[in-house]
Amino acid sequence: MSSFNGQATLPSPPPSEPEIHTSFRSAIATISVGAPDLHPLKTKLDAISKNGFSGIELFYDDLHRVAKELQDRDSERSGGISQQGTHTTEKYDIKAAFEVKSMCEQRDLQIVSFQPFRNYEGLLCKSEQARRITELQHWTKLATILGNDVFILIPSSFLGESKTVGDRERLVEDLTLAADIACPVRLAYEALAWGTHVNKWEESWDIVQRVDRKNFGICLDTFNIAAGIWADPATISGRSSEKADQNLQQSLQRLMHDVDPDRVFCIQLADGERVDPSATFLHIPNQPTLLGWSRNSRLFPFEEDRGGYLPVLEIARAVTNGIGFSGWVSMEVFSRTTKDDRPIVPSEHAARAARSWDKIIKSLEKTSL
Repeated sequence: MSSFNGQATLPSPPPSEPEIHTSFRSAIATISVGAPDLHPLKTKLDAISKNGFSGIELFYDDLHRVAKELQDRDSERSGGISQQGTHTTEKYDIKAAFEVKSMCEQRDLQIVSFQPFRNYEGLLCKSEQARRITELQHWTKLATILGNDVFILIPSSFLGESKTVGDRERLVEDLTLAADIACPVRLAYEALAWGTHVNKWEESWDIVQRVDRKNFGICLDTFNIAAGIWADPATISGRSSEKADQNLQQSLQRLMHDVDPDRVFCIQLADGERVDPSATFLHIPNQPTLLGWSRNSRLFPFEEDRGGYLPVLEIARAVTNGIGFSGWVSMEVFSRTTKDDRPIVPSEHAARAARSWDKIIKSLEKTSL
């Protein structure tokens, strides 16, 4: 499968033909422009807005930091007496949600999603399951405050098999309950490539169909699709097998044939960096190799100069034009580069994302399936 360079351009289509990109709206995850503990959310939102994005995927860690700041402010006013110890209470989360919503409105940014609600389905411990259900009720309240059309992203669980079951009926039961609890707030289910029991888009789509709730859909992520089918960062070639290209093409053909675009709540774009197979973060005990790679080495599409090598454009074609998708397309990049404490990091990453967005849209416009 050939690499793409995104350099050539073609004339604009005739006026009678609508431009493909008019059906897409650009978003970016707040985690993709800076670490929550190093870069204030206001700074990140400023960078995102200035670089032309219309929406954000809000990470809970960013909301948590705002909540902690509000708590500290109240503590100072009360003479240093904390009302809740070291943890942010639901009260401060709610205050923070109103604050974040206001911050976004001031910058003309829409909050697309609130995420990630991790490791929910298939829990063996009944008390932990009950705790997570209560937590989901709280998240639903926060999502309602954040906006009328915010969805909660639920990635597939990557807890060990000693803590979760993989029985498909049980997973469907848990996620159906989640959809009913959250209704009318939407939930998007995403197959993480390192998920314990669900790690392919096919599996997540099967679950979405079985749940069969209008507010329960799927999120398709180019990185997770490629990592689950095509890539293996721990090999010299960077690929999973000699049949990686063939396996990916067959999977994308199924995706374009099977997936209902109305059930796709968001598309996420990211490439992956070609790394040294002996890199330390790939070999952390009790951690999946793909998880270490994802957290440290994602890139924005068209960043081959930084080591990007995944077939992102091919996947992006399938999950957008290929299924007739229209809606939010978000840049979701996790990287060790966001953990740099320089104040300019959010601006640098938002500018990189904007360049990537421009190239990917131009490539989708000039490429027909």
